[in-house]
Amino acid sequence: MDKVKLEIAGLSYSQTQSGAYALVLTESGGKRSLPIIIGGFEAQAIAIELEKMTPTRPLTHDLFKSFAQSFGIQLKEVVIYNLSEGIFYAKLVCEKDGQLSEIDARTSDAIALGVRFQCPIFTFEEILASAGIVYDEQAEEEEEEDLENVEADPIAGMSIEELEEQLEEAIAQENYEKASRLRDEINRRK
Repeated sequence: MDKVKLEIAGLSYSQTQSGAYALVLTESGGKRSLPIIIGGFEAQAIAIELEKMTPTRPLTHDLFKSFAQSFGIQLKEVVIYNLSEGIFYAKLVCEKDGQLSEIDARTSDAIALGVRFQCPIFTFEEILASAGIVYDEQAEEEEEEDLENVEADPIAGMSIEELEEQLEEAIAQENYEKASRLRDEINRRK
């Protein structure tokens, strides 16, 4: 199976699960995105490293990195290798003295470590094909133009109840851009 390299596109608060965040990974050189719901602690650990912030005391993932490096272990890559019942599975590919080892890890922890070791993140084509969202720039631009044009905007004539139904549908379809616009319209009216 061919591996597909992923890049971290961003983190956002999850609209579907309270206290959770959506980590969005994008296909390197492609248009597909892989959204993964992660916990607040892991989101914070990833964000702190991405923003190059230095906490006063080492976080768990920083401690793991120091521990691994003290014993000559390097994290070579993170691989998201399975998706089952909506849960992503990942492994850490580590190297010590030329020997490779694979360690099973939660995907959020694996990525938090991956950003600290500055190693690549991969998945397999079949996972990206089944759970990836295709980013269509032209379609998104057209959708934004429609939303800016009040006459062409179908949500302008909807009731709050209809907007809330559309919001639930957008979230179920993982169309977070539409969901955020619907949420904003609901909040504006309230």
